[in-house]
Amino acid sequence: MKRLALSILALSVSSALFAAAATNAPSIDPHRLSDEVKTLSSDAFEGRGPATAGETKTVDYVVAQLKAAGVQPGGDLKNGKREWTQAVPLLRTEIVGTPSLSFANNGKVEALTQGDQIAVRAALDGSKQVSIKDAPLVFVGYGVKAPERKWDDFKGVDLHGKIAVVLINDPDFETGVGDFGGKAMTYYGRWTYKYEELARQGAAGVLIVHETAPASYGWATVKNSNTNTMFDIVRDHPAALHPQVEAWIQRDVAVNLFKNAGLDFEALKKQAQTRDFKPVVLKGQTFSANYKVDSKVITSHNIVGRIEGSKRPDETVIYSAHWDHLGVGEPDAKGDRIYNGAVDNATGTAALIELARAFASQPKPERSVVFLNVTAEEKGLLGSEYYAAKPLYPLGKTVANINMDALDPHGPARNFTISGSAKLDLLDELTDTAKKWNLVYEADPKPEAGHFFRSDHFSFAKRGVPAISFGSGNDWVDGGLTAGKAAEDEYVANHYHQPSDEWQASWPFTGMARDLQILYTLGNDLANSDTWPNWSKDSEFRAARDETAAQRK
Repeated sequence: MKRLALSILALSVSSALFAAAATNAPSIDPHRLSDEVKTLSSDAFEGRGPATAGETKTVDYVVAQLKAAGVQPGGDLKNGKREWTQAVPLLRTEIVGTPSLSFANNGKVEALTQGDQIAVRAALDGSKQVSIKDAPLVFVGYGVKAPERKWDDFKGVDLHGKIAVVLINDPDFETGVGDFGGKAMTYYGRWTYKYEELARQGAAGVLIVHETAPASYGWATVKNSNTNTMFDIVRDHPAALHPQVEAWIQRDVAVNLFKNAGLDFEALKKQAQTRDFKPVVLKGQTFSANYKVDSKVITSHNIVGRIEGSKRPDETVIYSAHWDHLGVGEPDAKGDRIYNGAVDNATGTAALIELARAFASQPKPERSVVFLNVTAEEKGLLGSEYYAAKPLYPLGKTVANINMDALDPHGPARNFTISGSAKLDLLDELTDTAKKWNLVYEADPKPEAGHFFRSDHFSFAKRGVPAISFGSGNDWVDGGLTAGKAAEDEYVANHYHQPSDEWQASWPFTGMARDLQILYTLGNDLANSDTWPNWSKDSEFRAARDETAAQRK
């Protein structure tokens, strides 16, 4: 209670000092935020897995809250009327039973345990059965083919019928200097890129070597995210983007594998950080896998609320957050199998509901505002990817996307951040808005983690829509950087993508309530203006935005 009292006092002081700014933004009730997060992350919602009973409960709950808030449905058109959801067809795959997985060292078989030494994803290339026997292994460094950087890790190697072993992150992660942004991760460093590129190279499978620092999360996160049900949007040619085997292996497993081939893992890693690296065959080492895959096309749903603009309803500001989490999976040490996802991302869903309530309580803005609660973020940003591929409202006339993912339920901070280090007008406007509450912008403290590519705003950004994902600050009013960083590190180490991400009665939600006033003001200002924020001139997303410029005249 002492901590809660201090947080409320700190918020009151902050509000008093900056009352002029706060009076223009509706108040956000931290108790309501707490109740919504508590409900959404309760065991009754079964971890909010797509296409489960948990999805049905989640959709019903969020729709009921949006209705009560006073917004209108903004989803699919049916008989001339908008529904509350957008149907999202997904390929759903599961490994049947326990997969048979092994390495062979010069013919001597060494079994691998799913979830322990290796984490194999259910096949997304369309396979119903995976039967790989003694496939050769080839180390391909970071698995990068980047012509604009004059970088090619493959050097013409034929990977058909072979298993590629690849490092996570970029070639210059460890040195901090080079052609890939130093510590900051590029898309080439993401595991999604590795799988896509190796599919283009014709590999039968990919084994990503897990290391905690370059991955930015521990093995528990890898295991929990890859050994359960897999999803993808329905694709015409899935094998063009997915090798048959997509997996991670523990670092120690990789070191031993290289040793058995007469190779030094660390020495080869250093070679892979150079442009001259060439693929290396792991002589005498092979990989085998045998398991059935149950696959079917299911329909999940994005939830969509909308306030129609009073003057320019065809122009849209989008707030987004994902409602899904990991559902029911492997038990933790305490036997808990429900991945509740309180911080990730019941907080963002509650934020979306309360922002909808705030907008509905005020006069209609000139532009339309959409509240988009997407599915299957945890499966690869699939709900936002589907929306952005088949938008309900044209992307060319979408002013901006403001995304919320895993907000901090503690007290207020003196700073804020965004995922990644993108340069765009929208960030400048957010920074100016936050100053009214005396918040300062801090660049992403861990750009090497690739957070820019790990949240739903990326689906919009890569199509040119100015997009940011707001990040709670870590310089707490109560406790400073020491307390903020400690809480952040503790969450990532012990709760992120684990069953223990559960609602806590001690969370005051006062910081989140204040931050939502800032995000409300940003979106409201955009919705009542005729401005069109853009990316910086040197941004990789500027060209895609400029291609749709004619739609905004």
